Amino acid sequence: MTMLRELYQSLILDHGRRPRNFSVLVDAHRIKEGFNPLCGDRLTFYIKLKADVVDEITFQGSGCAISMASASLMTDFLKGKSSEEIKEIFLRFHEMVTESAENKDFSHLGKLEVLKGVLEFPARVKCATLAWHTLMGALENNPQCISTE
Repeated sequence: MTMLRELYQSLILDHGRRPRNFSVLVDAHRIKEGFNPLCGDRLTFYIKLKADVVDEITFQGSGCAISMASASLMTDFLKGKSSEEIKEIFLRFHEMVTESAENKDFSHLGKLEVLKGVLEFPARVKCATLAWHTLMGALENNPQCISTE
C-alpha cells in the first residue's frame, strides 16, 4: 500500500470513527433525513443559513466509515459556502466518485478528495453520496426523506 493511500485510508477512518460536527443543531433552519435502504445508513442534517450562506451545519446518524467520513468532511468543507457554490461542489464531488478521474484535478475539493478512491468500488458510491443527496434535498426544501434508491 502506498504511503498516500495509507494517509487517505487513515483520514477516512478517523472521520468515520470520530465524525466532526456530529450533533443536533437546535435552531436549524433546515432539517433533512437521508437513508440508504441497501445498507441501512441513515443520516440527518441540520443547517442554519444566513442570507443563503451555510452558517452552521451538523449531522447525526449511523452508517459505514465511508458515509460517516463523507458527511463529516462535507460539513467541514461547506461552512461559509452559498447554495449556488454548494450545488457546483456537489456536481464536482459526484463527478469525482462516479466518473473516470484520470487527468482531472479535484484538488479544489480539499480533503474531500480522499473519497476519490470510492470510484474503484461502485457499491460504495451510494455510501459516499448519501450525505450529499440529503444536503441537496435540504437546500431544495424537498419535503420527503431522501433515499439513495
